[in-house]
Amino acid sequence: MGRTGTTRRHALMAMGATGAGLLTACSSDGAADGTLSPDTVARAARAQSALRRRSAETSEALLREYDAVLTRHPGQSARLTPLRAAVARHVSALGPGAKKREGNGEGNEEGNGEAEKPSASPATSAPPSPAASSSSPSPSSTLAGAPAVAPEPAAALKALAAAERRTSDAHTGALATASPELARLLASVAAANAAHAYLLTEGARP
Repeated sequence: MGRTGTTRRHALMAMGATGAGLLTACSSDGAADGTLSPDTVARAARAQSALRRRSAETSEALLREYDAVLTRHPGQSARLTPLRAAVARHVSALGPGAKKREGNGEGNEEGNGEAEKPSASPATSAPPSPAASSSSPSPSSTLAGAPAVAPEPAAALKALAAAERRTSDAHTGALATASPELARLLASVAAANAAHAYLLTEGARP
């Protein structure tokens, strides 16, 4: 899992840079006694909320990729359903209510490993039924508005692995501007995405 190891190292390096950046922000925006002004705190909170929302949307897009592949290739359900479930937990952990749950010490990606179940929505609902799949060879014959899926299972898995890598890279890139708490969560999610990509790549081999 060479790529996973590389992703973890990059994540740790980015987390160190994040800590240095926060120290710099405290010295420049804080008062003489080292405290932060209310405006600075409010701006930081808004920025972190926006970053969390964008990160959740990134994982939601990946979740839609899984749903599209499962719809087109129900025979891959045994391989993909556990990975999809993990991505759904990522969406829940990064979602709007996750920050409140973290503050209460409840389940999240970093805590007891059991993020709160996502509310019923198109992005986080159960995988589509195999009956919904189409026998048409057209890559765009999945659900309306869903991502196009290759007609060959191996090609579909390869594309899904690429989507996992893009998601991992996006979360790793967000570490530089994330708070330490959010950075730890993003690093964990990015590492999981990289591991998924490896598993999918191995699974796509003849």
